[in-house]
Amino acid sequence: MIKMIVFLGNPGKQYDNTRHNIGFSICDYKYPYITFQKKFNSLFANDLSLKILKPQTFMNNSGLSVEKAASYFSLSSDQILVVHDDLELDFGEVKFQQGGGLKGHNGLKSIKNYLKNDNFYRLRFGIGRPKHNNVSSFVLSTFTKDEQISLPLYLDKASKLIDYYT
Repeated sequence: MIKMIVFLGNPGKQYDNTRHNIGFSICDYKYPYITFQKKFNSLFANDLSLKILKPQTFMNNSGLSVEKAASYFSLSSDQILVVHDDLELDFGEVKFQQGGGLKGHNGLKSIKNYLKNDNFYRLRFGIGRPKHNNVSSFVLSTFTKDEQISLPLYLDKASKLIDYYT
């Protein structure tokens, strides 16, 4: 049973609405009225039946925050759902899975390294793949105008999938 949801992103206004911050965007869409506190190197909420975590360690060190919270609450990796961006999926495509390849996602690699396994659940939100090879600038870019128009529909889809699996 999932007891904690981790929404991945980077802290700071300059990263708002970027592809890499889709995890934070899904959290803000799904839980607009939650009051977060600073705990575990993250923004943390325990107002619900689930623990909600938005690591503030920057994407590539997300595992630090996840491990601190998991250890504090004695959670195993299979009680954690990580919501993140995925280059391998078309924009707006959403998939749920447990474990599996991390496909070069440094935030997921960090979580795996800190938890010592990749048995956590994942909600993968497709951001598409860049036509050029500069992945880092692509994931830190904002969505196109057309994507921004349809984004609320896909945020709702992700929110409903979270409800279904939790």
